[in-house]
Amino acid sequence: MTESNKNTKLWGGRFSSPTNLFVEEFTASVKFDQRLALYDIEGSVAHTKMLSAAKIISSKDEDLILSGLQDIRQSIIDNTFQWTIALEDVHMNIEHALISSIGDTGKKLHTGRSRNDQVATDIRLYLRAEVDLLVSQLESLLEVLIDLAEREADTLMPGYTHLQVAQPITFGHHMLAWHEMIVRDVTRLKDSRKRINILPLGSGALAGTTFPIDRKLVAELLDFEGISENSLDAVSDRDFVIEFLSNASLTMMHYSRICEELVLWNSQAYSFILLDDAFCTGSSMMPQKKNPDVPELIRGKTGRVYGSLMGLLTLMKSQPLAYNKDNQEDKEPLFDAVDTLSDCTRALLELIPSLKINKNNMRTAAAKGFITATDLADYLVKQNIPFRDAHEIVGRVVARALEKNCELDQLDEQDFKNISSALTHDIYDVLNMDNALIARGHHGGTAPSAVQDACKRARKRLKNN
Repeated sequence: MTESNKNTKLWGGRFSSPTNLFVEEFTASVKFDQRLALYDIEGSVAHTKMLSAAKIISSKDEDLILSGLQDIRQSIIDNTFQWTIALEDVHMNIEHALISSIGDTGKKLHTGRSRNDQVATDIRLYLRAEVDLLVSQLESLLEVLIDLAEREADTLMPGYTHLQVAQPITFGHHMLAWHEMIVRDVTRLKDSRKRINILPLGSGALAGTTFPIDRKLVAELLDFEGISENSLDAVSDRDFVIEFLSNASLTMMHYSRICEELVLWNSQAYSFILLDDAFCTGSSMMPQKKNPDVPELIRGKTGRVYGSLMGLLTLMKSQPLAYNKDNQEDKEPLFDAVDTLSDCTRALLELIPSLKINKNNMRTAAAKGFITATDLADYLVKQNIPFRDAHEIVGRVVARALEKNCELDQLDEQDFKNISSALTHDIYDVLNMDNALIARGHHGGTAPSAVQDACKRARKRLKNN
């Protein structure tokens, strides 16, 4: 191996033969980890300033290194930076470019750090930024849901359990149920940011460094809230990535549930909503088809994020301390999950406001299936009839309606009197679906007034957060 060949690897001093070309490509990560490039430079700038402040390098070296890093940063932004697999990863590519640009002074940049703590820092910087963007996206989605809930606060629809008509609710109330799911997702992301925002730089390869570094200064420069307590753990920890993937999986699960309902409601069997043509496609064979591809695809992409979570859990489950090459496999699942969640959020942000609500079809569907039976039972309880007895009486009323093939409010008074003397004429008011809605005006209830109140609380909560 010639001296020039040795210098293609910044770690090549103890090696006497070049890396196998297949191994070089197999072990390289630069094809995907170049996404971390600007964060790598951000970390290197802070590291350089700390080295100078700690008198480990001169201020002249600091100025030269910072100028070189700024030039490289701009070339990355301009997409003119030349990446090479021979330099393995984003870190070595940037460091090699720095040395090529400013000479031997560039070799001082890596003083007091390792790629192990460097990549851990880069991932945290990247994920912190992505979490902030995702939180912003999700909060925009919350606004969209509040807007729709407010607009449809008095739109009556059937509420279901087991996909069977259960009780009358409002469409606005249903939108606020979706809203609560996303509120929890935002809360989890914000909470996880605390554990992402811990500085590992200064941990070295695994045991720290002999140089008099100032980790607090680096944390301040990079806006980290805390500093890792143990160097072994800091370089090998990927809990924060797994936690994010877990949170992303929960959000995608919520998206999948939402999209399942959109698909159902858009079908001819329901016809509760109409999806805009912009979010549907046709069939290559059946000219009449309008397929709800966007919600179906979001539902399907949930599996990608679940896969990323399971992949990272499996990746980490057998690793001894400290860093191992296995950890190179943490980035692609993370990047894919971030992209998938962001894209799906954007799709819902555009799709949901475009929904056309078929109010008449919802009301017609709600009028079937004895939807006010529970209200009738509650009516009897208010007359001091024990609930279990009331439940049995209403069950007999339902059986009578089934015999006559009609709804509860289509039974005549005699039908009710034959079952129980407690069922008097005013039960028709109780069986009215609109009255059933209005009766549920408590905090968290489905009454139009309760929905409007909930929308006001939701807006206030969103504004204050």
